[in-house]
Amino acid sequence: MSAYQYSMAPVAVLCFAGTGMALALFLLVGIYGLFKKSPGALKTSGIGVSFIVTSYCVVLLGFSFSSRDVDLAVGAKKYFCEIDCHLAYEIASVSMEKAVGAESDQLMSKGEFVTVELRTWFDPSTISPQRGNGPLTPNSRKMIATDAEGHTFLPSARANEVLEARRLHSTPLSTPLRPGESYTSYLVFEVPARAPGLRLWLCSDDEVDALLWGNERSPLHGKVRFRLATGLRAEKSFL
Repeated sequence: MSAYQYSMAPVAVLCFAGTGMALALFLLVGIYGLFKKSPGALKTSGIGVSFIVTSYCVVLLGFSFSSRDVDLAVGAKKYFCEIDCHLAYEIASVSMEKAVGAESDQLMSKGEFVTVELRTWFDPSTISPQRGNGPLTPNSRKMIATDAEGHTFLPSARANEVLEARRLHSTPLSTPLRPGESYTSYLVFEVPARAPGLRLWLCSDDEVDALLWGNERSPLHGKVRFRLATGLRAEKSFL
């Protein structure tokens, strides 16, 4: 697969907002029933809230059960919807090293340092003509590496030291960019030596996304991960 896109994000957000408004309406009916001591209003509120919550959860789990895990190769793009535009992320290269830096001042790992070169691109084809050329600040992201045995690894606390030893400049993922612009970031993980089947899960860091239909952060939903294969490098495809 060369690209993955969560295509129903705008619909899911609208459905979530509409569900919230409907719940608020029935809760107001319940509050009215409490003040007026109206059993009918309280019953209507209870039935309405129960129906909406149950229906929403059924649809949410339905999307999860029908989903599957997706693995993206080096060079494949994963798109994130920012409502009025899309950002694409791509693994450009992966390296694994036991030690980094000059021999006189090497930084050693108990296992291996995994350095991931990640490109971020503001796809200009995903915006409307009315949006203009204004900058976009990306939503926050979470990065988790996993291996074939189910172990998880968060970015290394020594990431800055590793990048400094390798003389690599990493652009923060929160850096604003305009349509067509791109930049490169570097993620560093420390994993056991020869950890099998390494993958990177790059996802939204917004907990609310777990409540959106079809979102990979929702309960039991399949995950879209990048395979962290070494020895390969993607051609620069962002213009």
